[in-house]
Amino acid sequence: MASLAGPTNPFPRPFNRRTQTHNGPRADPQPSNGPTHWNTLTVTERKFDPSKAKEIEARERKEETNRKIASQKAISIILRREATKAVIEKKKGNSKKLLPRTVLEALHERITALRWESALKIFELLREQLWYRPNKGIYIKLIVMLGKCKQPEKAHILFQAMIDEGCFVDHEAYTALMSAYSRSGFFDKAFSILEQMKEIRNCQPDVYTYSILIKSCVQYNQFGKVQSLLSDMEIQGIKPNTITYNTLLDAYGKAKKFSDMESLLVEMLRRGCQPDVWTMNSTLRAFGGSGQIEMMEKCYEKFQMAGIEPSIKTFNILLDSYGKNGNYEKMSAVMQYMQRYHFSWTLVTYNIVIDAFGRAGDIKQMELLFRLMQSERVKPNCVTLCSLVRAYGSAGKAEKIGAVLRFIENSDVMLDTVFFNCLADAYGMMGCFSEMKGVIEMMRRRGCEPDKITYRTMIKAYTLSGMSGRAKELHKELASL
Repeated sequence: MASLAGPTNPFPRPFNRRTQTHNGPRADPQPSNGPTHWNTLTVTERKFDPSKAKEIEARERKEETNRKIASQKAISIILRREATKAVIEKKKGNSKKLLPRTVLEALHERITALRWESALKIFELLREQLWYRPNKGIYIKLIVMLGKCKQPEKAHILFQAMIDEGCFVDHEAYTALMSAYSRSGFFDKAFSILEQMKEIRNCQPDVYTYSILIKSCVQYNQFGKVQSLLSDMEIQGIKPNTITYNTLLDAYGKAKKFSDMESLLVEMLRRGCQPDVWTMNSTLRAFGGSGQIEMMEKCYEKFQMAGIEPSIKTFNILLDSYGKNGNYEKMSAVMQYMQRYHFSWTLVTYNIVIDAFGRAGDIKQMELLFRLMQSERVKPNCVTLCSLVRAYGSAGKAEKIGAVLRFIENSDVMLDTVFFNCLADAYGMMGCFSEMKGVIEMMRRRGCEPDKITYRTMIKAYTLSGMSGRAKELHKELASL
């Protein structure tokens, strides 16, 4: 592993979390014990009436709220109709006078949630407002969203509409369009846009453009294309930055290309590109995830010596690596360190430690952590519940699984097919076949459909118990999927 120069202290420096965040009320910049002399004069001269001012303010606030509610209702009415255009024609007077803030907030909400169909409908409403002016930023956000939703053709239509409306198209817009194609694996089109950018003035690709394209390539295991992009960057005189290297390090780690990781880290240091906490996390995840605990620890020490402070994600990686390797002593040491230096546990942290102790058969410690999680108001999710069910199934505690199901009934946790497959497997291990059979009905009540893993899990349980007749019936149902 490449040598990282820095301080000799291998442990993180203690820090005061209160200096990093301030959750309490902020101090008033001016004392409120009484008005200053000039404020007194102003109030006296204007004969200020506080009760009347409050009344006016309350009335204005109420009017603003009513306008906002009316505008939101108008959006909801229009979006609920299939023929949106027809509705707009019928309600011309209302649909073109929606409040700007309401429409933009609704659009932002759907873009963030990647609800692309609804976002495009709201954008059409936006374009028909009397106050609408073309905005390059909104177009780029929509194009990026469509890229994430694997809708490159629709992204191209918006890109053309952006040009038609007279928006200034720069390298950021072209990068968004290129990203939309590369995210869907259309690399010929993405590389074509890259070449097109080189020919257009003020649209030259930068390190951000190349980094996005490199990320898409590694996601599709197109490592050959990555090398050509790195060579092209060198020809263009563009130096890879820390984000570029971190993307590659993470990809090489997931692909178990450890020699390439080490070479890349050496190159990164040689070019004077300083590693950061993301570099450290990618490296630790790669070695820890493959069971190379000693190498992971050596890397951790070297990054620490380089002055890179660990984050909560760093400790989650260490906990996960130690837990899966069965090294519970070191796992407990990390937990104690986090407590000593006031690192707040996240949902991911709880899920990791609950799963680790559950797999180890330490039901008491697992339950203690689950109760602690609830007392800290960290909301469990499907991953948490899967860990509990798996542990109880392995321990043969059917009544505990019943308690988990009762907990679910009284919560708003969204269940998925993975959870029900885990539940079927747990019942199968314990020989609770009537309960296992009821899992499919339970799934359908929750809006989940059984998949091939569901049926294969049940078939395995029936086969191991010698219930070949029931296994054959499920084989037929599996074949019809």
